[in-house]
Formats: sequence, C-alpha cells, structure tokens
Amino acid sequence: MEHTYQYSLIIPFVTLPVPMLIGAGLLLFPTATKNLRRMWAFSSVLLLSIVMLFSFDLSIQQINSSSVYLYVGSWTINNDFSLEFGCLIDPLTSIMLILITTVGIMVLIYSDNYMSHDQGYLRFFGYMSFFNTSMLGLVTSSNLIQIYIFWELVGMCSYLLIGFWFTRPIAANACQKAFVTNRVGDFGLFLGILGLYWITGSFEFRDLFEIFNNLIYNNEINLLFVTLCTFLLFAGAVAKSAQFPLHVWLPDAMEGPTPISALIHAATMVAAGIFLVARLFPLFIVIPCIMNIIALIGIITVLLGATLALAQKDIKRGLAYSTMSQLGYMMLALGMGSYRAALFHLITHAYSKALLFLGSGSIIHSMEAIVGYSPDKSQNLVLMGGLTKYVPITKTAFLLGTLSLCGIPPLACFWSKDEILNDTWLYSPIFAIIACSTAGLTAFYMFRIYLLTFEGHLNVHFQNYSGKKSSSFYSISLWGKEEPKTIKKKFRLLSFLTINNNEKSSFFWKKTYRLDGNVRTMTRSFITINAFGTKNTFSYPHESDNTMLFSLLVLVLFILFVGAIGIPFNQFNQEGMDILSKLLTPSINPLHKNSNFDWYEFVTNATFSVSIAYFGIFIASFLYKPVYSSLQNLNFLNSFSKKGPKKILLEKIITVVYDWSYNRAYIDAFYAISLTKGIRGLAELIQFFDRRIIDAITNGIGVTSFFVGEVIKYVGGGRISSYLLLYLFYVLILLVIYYFTFY
Repeated sequence: MEHTYQYSLIIPFVTLPVPMLIGAGLLLFPTATKNLRRMWAFSSVLLLSIVMLFSFDLSIQQINSSSVYLYVGSWTINNDFSLEFGCLIDPLTSIMLILITTVGIMVLIYSDNYMSHDQGYLRFFGYMSFFNTSMLGLVTSSNLIQIYIFWELVGMCSYLLIGFWFTRPIAANACQKAFVTNRVGDFGLFLGILGLYWITGSFEFRDLFEIFNNLIYNNEINLLFVTLCTFLLFAGAVAKSAQFPLHVWLPDAMEGPTPISALIHAATMVAAGIFLVARLFPLFIVIPCIMNIIALIGIITVLLGATLALAQKDIKRGLAYSTMSQLGYMMLALGMGSYRAALFHLITHAYSKALLFLGSGSIIHSMEAIVGYSPDKSQNLVLMGGLTKYVPITKTAFLLGTLSLCGIPPLACFWSKDEILNDTWLYSPIFAIIACSTAGLTAFYMFRIYLLTFEGHLNVHFQNYSGKKSSSFYSISLWGKEEPKTIKKKFRLLSFLTINNNEKSSFFWKKTYRLDGNVRTMTRSFITINAFGTKNTFSYPHESDNTMLFSLLVLVLFILFVGAIGIPFNQFNQEGMDILSKLLTPSINPLHKNSNFDWYEFVTNATFSVSIAYFGIFIASFLYKPVYSSLQNLNFLNSFSKKGPKKILLEKIITVVYDWSYNRAYIDAFYAISLTKGIRGLAELIQFFDRRIIDAITNGIGVTSFFVGEVIKYVGGGRISSYLLLYLFYVLILLVIYYFTFY
C-alpha cells in the first residue's frame, strides 16, 4: 500500500503532457498537429483513465485501512519561513479524484464528437486537459498556498473555456463577467490565507488545524479577527460555487460549449468551493458564527436558484440555476455540520447534472438540424417540443436524470437530498420548510424543462421578415381583437407557462409549421417553406452519434447505482456503516457516530420528501403538458375571460413570480446600476476633481508665480538705499503685528 501511495504525487501531472504537446505542436507543426487531432483526444482520455484507475485503487485502500498519506517536500526555505509543496491523500481527496476522473472521461469522449465540426477542436482539448490537471492538483494539495495556485489555474481554464467562442460578443462578455466576479472571492480567499498564516505561522493543513484549534480552545486569540479571516476564506468558496450574492456569473457561463457546462459548471469546478469548505471544515466548525453564515448563505442560494429557474427559456440557463440551487443544498449541509450528507450530495448531483447537461447538448445538437447553428434558437425551450420520437435514447437518459434530481427513489439524488432534508429539521424548522419547499420547486422546474422539450409537437417558428417594427408586442393577439391592456394581462398570466418574453417571437403567430413525425428513419430529410417571402430550408432532428450516446448511457448507470454507497445495510455489516461512512470516517470524526440505522424513520421521512417531489411533478404536468392543445382551442385561455377577485390575484402572483424569475431577481440589474454605473460615475467624478481642482491648483500656483515674478522684477531699481528702506518698512509692520497679537 505504501508503495502505491508513493506515486500519488504524480497524479496532477499525468494529464499535463497533452496541453503542452498540443500547444507546442500548433506552434511548430500546425498542419501535422491538426491532421492528427483525433490522436490528442484519445491521449486525453487514455491519460485520465490511468488516473481514474489509480484513484479507484487509492479509494479501496482508504476503505480498507482508513489511513491518511502525506508527502511533503521543501519548495523554498528562507530563515524562519518555509514554503512546501506536497500531496495529501485522505478520504476527501479519494472521493474528489474519482468524481473528477469519471465525469471527465465521459465528457472527453462526448466532446470528441460534439466538437468535431469546430475549428478549435485541438484548442478545446488542450484547455480541457489543462483544466483536469489543475483540478487534480487542487484536490491533492497539502497546504493553502498550493490550493490557491491551482485554484487560480482552475479559474483561468474556466475563463478560457467560457470564452471559447470569443468572436461572439456575448461569450466574450460572459467570460469577463465570470473572471471579474471570481476575482472578488479569490481576493478574499488570498487575504484569508495570509490572515491564517499570521495567526498560526503555517500553511500546512496538518499544522494549521492543530495550532488554530489550540488557540481557540485556550482563548489566546482575538475571535473577531479569526472570524474575519475564516469569512474571507469562505468568500472564495462563495464565488467559485456560485453562492449568493456572487452567483451572477454561472448562468452567463453557459455561453461556452455544452461539454464545458457538464464538466466545469456542474460537476467539478463549481464543486471546488464545496471542496474548500469541506477541506477547511476543522477551522469553520469551531466558530459557530461562521457555521451559521455558511448555512444562511446556503439556504438563500437554495431558494434563489430554484425560483430563478422557473421561467428561463434557455435550457442550459435553467440547468445552471438548478446547479446553483443544488450547490446551495451542499453548502447548507456543511453549515449545519452534516459533512457526510454534503459530500454525498456532491457525488450524486455531479453525475445527475453531468447527465442532464450532456443530454441538453444532444438536444441542442438535434435542434441545430432544424434551426441551424444559432444558440438563441437551438437552446430555446419555446422552439422545442415533440422530440421524443426523434431522440428516444436522449429522452430516456434526460428523464432519468430529471427524476434523480427531483429526488425520486431509487435514483442517486434521492438518497443524498433526503438526508439533507432530514438534517434541516434538526437544525432549524424555518430552514427545513424552505428546503422542503425548494425540493418541490426543483421537481416543478425540472419537469417543466422535460415536458417542454420532449412532449407535445415539434414546432418550427419564424420571425417577422417584413422588416416592420411593431409598436407593441401585445398587438400580436392570440385571443382575437381585444384591448391592449386585456391582452397584456392574459399574456402575463400565461407567459409563465409559455416562457415568452418581450420579443417578436413566432410563438404568437397563428401560422405554425410542424414536421411530420413519421420521417425519423430518413437520414437526411429536408423541408423548404416559404414564409414571409423568405425561403427557409430545414433538416429533421436526429439522434446523436454513438460516442455521445455512450457517455449518456454510462452516466445513467452511475445515477442508478451510485446511491448505493450511502445505503446502510446494517444486517450485512458488522460495523453498522455504509461504504460512504467508512470512507469518510477519518474526515468526520468526532462528528460521525456509528449508530444503528432506523429504517422505519427513514421510510417515514422519505415518504414525505418524495410526496413533495411528486406534487411538484404533478403541478408541472398539469400546467405544461396540455399547453399545446390549449393554445390551439383556447379553452384554457377562455377560462380567464371572466374576471374575479381570485383570478385577478392569481394573475398578479404569476406576473410577480415570472418577472422575478425571468429578470434574475433584478440582481444583475442592481449590480449594473450600483457597481458598473456607480463605479464609472465615481471614476468620472474623481477624474473631474483631479483635472479641475487638483490640476487647477497646481497650474494656478505656477501661473501666479510667473506673473508675480514678472511684476516684481520691475520693482527693483538697483539702489541699495531703496532696498534698505523697504526692508525696514516690512520689519516695522511685523513688529506692529507682533505687539498687538501678544501684548
């Protein structure tokens, strides 16, 4: 076993040759490198697979022996200051290594086909491999400085991958937004690291935890300063894991390729913040104030992410807000002290959300056959529907991922989310009510996405090509000739259901084109339609290629069986512990206590949580499944023609919820006004003060001195007697002033 651990130091560097060779090849031998581009994808998968096998071996040894391995080497030594680098292998590292490698391999295999048409294919795999290197280095780091270095490298890779299509202004703006937002948290993390070093004199975890806890228990340190330092450390996790209020970058990060969303913004990089809090858990646990702040930020993020996902029309943005909400669950669990539940949900959510994002990529790939390469259209839920008959495998995988995220047994997220919900009742009834309500919202918005994507009919929509700009969107009426105010109220009532915003969308045009569902077997089918004097050619949707489907099916297996690691089979286990508890025991002592598992209590609690999830699914099915037929015969709309107090109240509630969700809770607008415009206005004010006042005073003194000198030079006549008389006159004046001042 010791022999195996000795090679753990090379784990972060196994995948490093790929980005290095790709970069060197594109500089020195660009043609040959591009011709052999599939070789680099194979190399990326192969090297990451080696790390995966090594990670599984380490995890098995962790389960059997519960040992911790630490390799430390000196980096620099200067008098009393010593900076070291090393590799820490403990249960937390083992879990993260398996997660990073397994999801990473599936995403790389998927990306080989998904990005095959892109000119930046090699650049993509170079970035991805370097990201894997950075992430592996992050989770194996043995000290805070090493973590911070890899933390920044992970952020740099995220910046490059979000802005992968940098020629698109919206993608360029998205990567800049992510970079700036994360700089806020990273600066706080850096200050927190320096503060802890000032307190303890060490960056190493083994010394840091021991010294810090001794200082706290012996009351030998200022608690206010300690609280500030730990809060700054937590700020880094808030930004990286998209917690409120630094969450605004995550939905915009969906402008990157879909495999990036699956790997970085669902499974690994956003989990780095959770990993950091878990790694520094011994610091946070001894400061109750910080634990309460972590739990509070977590529950706010849980609710905010769920409400913002309700009215999103972009499928990837909806999943992004879902990711934000689930990360909030993990942060909430850590704040409550439920270390095991947080890491368990980190594992199950990573596989479930990776499956959903890769499934959305397959859906987008199919939609591009109809609307062409246009993210605004191929990712728009309004333009989807009826894809079941065209992409049945993707539909099945997406449905299983949706059910897992909703917490439906026996899929993966059921076991972890149910554990978090149970712990919230012990921590705070208010938090428990919010968490359980959000579980229902999760089921609602996830099935909303599923139903709008796969149910109903496939509609092909057209924009108005006449070039005439309508004065009001509501003048396009689906209800006949009505007053604009009445139409507006009915639109706002159903906009929550139909996901429209103030655009000239053809969803409200009477003329809708549908593709025949009996043509799926045609490999290259097209339809040409003349709409508004413009000829448009469309291809029928089709299932993704086998390499993309392979990744989906493997992830399906994960969400079917990964929950088993947290199921306690006491009657078959002498220690009364499940696999996950065995793996986490060294990390969670003394919080974790071996106790007999009460299956009756578990079933009772699970029945409650599953009932909430099914209620959310039922509401989503009631509202969204009949929406297509309702829009045709208008029976559903006509039910709102007669106004009553209850219906007016319902309209107002739906309007408020829709505006809140679609406008991102107005947080982005608030930041744009208070920060962007505010800082710009402050800069302009400072510039005005500098130019008009500071420079004016300086320049005025210079000009005044010049004119005074010009005047004085004509006073001198060259006579010494005149100079003496003037001197005596000034002395006399000073004596008079002195006499009347002091006597």
